[in-house]
Amino acid sequence: MPLLEAKDVVSGYGKVEILHDVSVHVDEEEMVSIIGPNGSGKSTLMKTIFGLLNAWEGEVNFEGRDITGFKPNEIVREGLCYVPQESNIFPTLTVEENLDMGAFIRTDDYSEELQNVYELFPALTKKKDQQVGNLSGGQQQMVAMGSALMLNPSILLLDEPTAGLAPNLAQMILERIKDINDTGVAILIVEQNAREALKLSNRGYVLAMGKNKFTGKSDDLLDNEEVGKLYLGG
Repeated sequence: MPLLEAKDVVSGYGKVEILHDVSVHVDEEEMVSIIGPNGSGKSTLMKTIFGLLNAWEGEVNFEGRDITGFKPNEIVREGLCYVPQESNIFPTLTVEENLDMGAFIRTDDYSEELQNVYELFPALTKKKDQQVGNLSGGQQQMVAMGSALMLNPSILLLDEPTAGLAPNLAQMILERIKDINDTGVAILIVEQNAREALKLSNRGYVLAMGKNKFTGKSDDLLDNEEVGKLYLGG
């Protein structure tokens, strides 16, 4: 049984249908990439899974439970966290205050998770009392992911975590994401650096025009001539 499964999902905005019977799944401790051209429905799928958009048809299951129609605050309590591409930090709060906000629903001691975040992102340790809005884009992304990890989730949904970052910073963020996955947290990632994301993932999905175009093991997708030509830059 998959940890997370979106099955035959139809969704969109207003009356405009963006996703047409899209299906993806993530197993426990697995890292899965969703790639495809702009406008293919990648972010729409993530928002639908997390309850920010309603699924018009189909269903979303998490740990064997139907969570279709759940609100984001309910989904978070199930153990699924989402880091959107934008508006994913509190810029006027400090690093540590942002991490505290990430643990907003916890009533127990989360000092261990806080220490784990600083160990995962050592660059944040010396910045913990600085306002996040004054940090670099890469450091802000670390804070966003660290805040999500404060809830000790079973799976992390990441929407374009390297968007706007210089290539060296983008590679570093992807490597930290793999480190997170290696701790046992499953990852579902939408990523513009498709080739690099697939290299770190177990499996991948290619979306095109709101539909499943290709799916398979990452190595198979990387070796697929059509996928390489159309979606990986040759």
